Amino acid sequence: MSDNRLDSNPRIIVVQKLYSYFINRDNQIIYPKHRYKKFIKDTVSGTIEREEFLLSKLKEILKNEFNPSRTDLILKLMILSATFELFYSHKTPIKVVVSEYVKISDFFLESAHKGYLNAILDKVSKNVRKNSE
Repeated sequence: MSDNRLDSNPRIIVVQKLYSYFINRDNQIIYPKHRYKKFIKDTVSGTIEREEFLLSKLKEILKNEFNPSRTDLILKLMILSATFELFYSHKTPIKVVVSEYVKISDFFLESAHKGYLNAILDKVSKNVRKNSE
C-alpha cells in the first residue's frame, strides 16, 4: 500500500480532524471533498458530541486499564473514535472497525502502542457485542 492511499484512508482523516479539534477547539473543522466525507464528518462530530459518554463507557468497560488523562492524545482519540464507531456504526462489522484502527495505527503510533490499542478495542468490542445481542 502506498503512502498516498494510506493518507486518504477515512479513519486517518477522522483521527487528524479530531486531533486538530482537541489541540485548538476554537478552530472550525473543515471537511475536504472525499469519497467518504459523510462518514468522516459523522464520526468526527459524533465523537466530539459524545466524548463524555464514550469516556464513561470506556471507564466502565476497561476499569483501570485506560486512563484518558495519562494516555497520549493521538492514542486516546483513536480509542474514542473507534469506540464511537463500535457503538453507533451498526452497519460496519465490529471486526472491520477494530482491524481498520489497528491498521492505521502504523500511521500514528509506535509498535508498543499498537498492541495496547488492539487489546483495548478487542475488549470494548466484546462488550459492545454482548450488549447488542
